[in-house]
Amino acid sequence: MPNRTTINERGVVTIPAALRRAFGLEAGAELFIEQTAEGILLRPSISVPIEFYTEERIAEFASDEQAIENLLPKPK
Repeated sequence: MPNRTTINERGVVTIPAALRRAFGLEAGAELFIEQTAEGILLRPSISVPIEFYTEERIAEFASDEQAIENLLPKPK
């Protein structure tokens, strides 16, 4: 069933609470907005944290790989 909303003078659109709950949208959630043949499409944006590796962290990875290699059977 379609929902009706309005756009305020600043261009803000309120998404009805039932739809926010259904899609797990909370305050501050990012959305993609696209123009489609059918009209405007809003899609949730997914953010993935990125880890920047220090030299110490890279050395830790290398030592873990060596430890795993020591546990694996040697090829014949």
